[in-house]
Amino acid sequence: MKYLITIIFIFLVSLGLSVNNLKATETKATLIHTYEADVTGDGQHEKIELKGILFSPDTTFYRKVWASITSNNQKWKINYNGGYDPSLQLIDLNHDTIKDIFYQSATGGSGGLYNYQLDTITNDKISNIPLPEQTYLSGEFEDNFNVTIQLTPSEKPIQIDVKNRADDYIRLGIYNKEGKLLETNKSVMIDPIAFFEPLLISESKGYGLKSYQQISGAYHADRLGTVETIWYFENGKWIILQTKWIPS
Repeated sequence: MKYLITIIFIFLVSLGLSVNNLKATETKATLIHTYEADVTGDGQHEKIELKGILFSPDTTFYRKVWASITSNNQKWKINYNGGYDPSLQLIDLNHDTIKDIFYQSATGGSGGLYNYQLDTITNDKISNIPLPEQTYLSGEFEDNFNVTIQLTPSEKPIQIDVKNRADDYIRLGIYNKEGKLLETNKSVMIDPIAFFEPLLISESKGYGLKSYQQISGAYHADRLGTVETIWYFENGKWIILQTKWIPS
């Protein structure tokens, strides 16, 4: 009996150690990258450490990511959404002569989407700057195997001939064989912005952002093209400098 109790005790102790070791592994922070830049406007470079916790030891997906920012006498922490390949770009996007903190990580989904976040430190406080959104885009199927895409309210709609996809659309019940639309007000699929990249507008204006947004027909893989938009932050809001349609 004593022998059995001893075996059970040893098993429970080893099980507890295994669980604790697993928890320690799961919660261990990894230093992803270290940056140095003046992000407070004090004329001194702050140390910025991008850290994360992996979802599991055998994956490269970070379930938790944050930035630790250290100056001579102060510290800040910015939390981010997790993802693959997290990184920071330190660049002045709001044009106050102080570098902002621009975060990105890949979601790993089939749509090629990324997580983004833009923050700035003003008067020793962290402020989030919402990223731009395309609010004008629209697209509809039309008779005779046509699709119209409206990029802005003032521009003429873009006409797309989709006759090369007719068999698929007839099979899906969008058109009949004569090209008559079987469902009125049938909209195309407009994805959210998948990707941002900083873009130098000019030496005098500084940097803006360029966004990429996919538009598909009947389903996500039925790609029609991409909307490329150039944004500029002015007077506290994002304005569109240019919107361009790139057909697939």
